[in-house]
Amino acid sequence: MSDKDQEAPQPDEAAEAGEAIPGENASDAPVSESEQLAALQAEITDYRDRLLRSMAEMDNLRKRTQREKDDATRFAISRFARDIIGISDDLSRAIEAVPPEARSGDDATVTGLLAGIELTERQLQQVFERHGVKRFDPAGEKFDPMVHEAMYEVPDPSQPAGTVAQVVEPGYMIADRVLRPARVGVSAGGPKSAPKPKPETESPAAAKQAEIGDPALEGQMSETDTGAADQSADGGETTPESGTPTGAQEPAQPEQIGIKIDRSA
Repeated sequence: MSDKDQEAPQPDEAAEAGEAIPGENASDAPVSESEQLAALQAEITDYRDRLLRSMAEMDNLRKRTQREKDDATRFAISRFARDIIGISDDLSRAIEAVPPEARSGDDATVTGLLAGIELTERQLQQVFERHGVKRFDPAGEKFDPMVHEAMYEVPDPSQPAGTVAQVVEPGYMIADRVLRPARVGVSAGGPKSAPKPKPETESPAAAKQAEIGDPALEGQMSETDTGAADQSADGGETTPESGTPTGAQEPAQPEQIGIKIDRSA
């Protein structure tokens, strides 16, 4: 090592000795109190915003969790109720299949069996209502694809198009959700009438010609009218020579028709 290197102070030694190191004085420049206050105020504002956002997120999370918990409690039996609905439909079909004469007949076995089925069906509907499951019959209502399922169209002129005309299976709802849409037949309205033929319209040129008229035809009609007028005028005049109106036929003389007249008398 040369003598110059030994004599030059090292950076650590210079720092320990309190000597200034070139390039490190810029960051150690004194900061004014106003700048420090502004920086602290900005940090406070940033921390406050973060705190408010975190509190809002926690509140939303708490509300969402409570809502999901309530929905889980309310719709917990959805799958089970959907399976039981088929049994309710079978009971209803069994009741409807009994003819009216059998209902009022003297057969105690049939009437007792029918009464038992009706009682079971009523109790099942009561259980549904107790757990928030409700049945609805949309006959006569406006078709709503959110709660109705169209199975076919019914050409019924007594009901407007788009109305539920027949109900194949009633629908079920649990709270405000559709458990099963009602299967219905939708009215198509009356029979569609054939389109009326459009009246034939004349072209503008033909309509204008009809208003003006045919000049050649008008000329012929005017000449005919003039000749007839002249004949009528001539028939009313008397020539001074014969005293017979012009155009009138003279009466036939007796000699001309073969009759001989004795003029001596």
